[in-house]
Amino acid sequence: MKLFVTGGTSFIGAYFLKAALRAGHEISALRRESSKPVIPVAESSVLRWIDGSLENVEAGQLSGHDALLHFASYGVSPQPCTWDQAFKVNVTDSIALLERALDAGIPRIILCGTCMEYGASAEKNEAILPTAPLEPIGPYAASKAAISVASSALCREKKFQLAILRLFTVYGEGQHPDNFWPSLRRAAVAGADFEMTAGEQIRDFTPVGQVAEDFLKALEIPLKAGEPLLRNVGSGHPQQLRDFARFWWDKLGATGQLRLGSIPYRPHEIMRYVPVLSE
Repeated sequence: MKLFVTGGTSFIGAYFLKAALRAGHEISALRRESSKPVIPVAESSVLRWIDGSLENVEAGQLSGHDALLHFASYGVSPQPCTWDQAFKVNVTDSIALLERALDAGIPRIILCGTCMEYGASAEKNEAILPTAPLEPIGPYAASKAAISVASSALCREKKFQLAILRLFTVYGEGQHPDNFWPSLRRAAVAGADFEMTAGEQIRDFTPVGQVAEDFLKALEIPLKAGEPLLRNVGSGHPQQLRDFARFWWDKLGATGQLRLGSIPYRPHEIMRYVPVLSE
């Protein structure tokens, strides 16, 4: 297939590029000028980089592709995020890109969503259905929920194929260094202590390589034009944060101490993010 990918240098996007190239797809990948993938992605005759932003992607650049995979996003934790910029990039610019893709004749669009769209709704259920109410907290989560709603409405109106994959807690090499797993690993390798909350949060931790494969599979899912598909992406093995930390602390041969409870929970911390996964 010929794929147009946004956010090709990002954490999820770079892993998807590697998986898609291995699978034999031809790819046009959007990147900010001079940016590089967070993990090595080999140059290939079937990988074409396009320098630019969501705003300046032209219909001619989108024409001839079989699917658009939209990974580009603003404000992913732990990076700063403002309300106006989150809604500009994640909603206004993104929906305009989708409309240009449809004008260019792309029949299938796959969006990268997040479990944070569920927000407060997540704690009202043992496990979250993809159809659970969206009750996001903060600008990033709210903007991602908004593009889910807007793109679904566009799908019903324009009758194209749409899948929204909501990711739960993804981790792996190339992740922002201030995220939990890279921070834990850095302390373990350095022989330092690691300060963390009491770790009672329940999360579904999923290796990023598995997430990339899930997006590849989404290219083959039978989709009905005009009927958006909402799907959760996770490992199916939820656990408390402290158990995840202890596993990796031992696996990495750490000599320091896990200092559970040494820092407080964040304001509005959601204590349970557990997905219902599709078979």
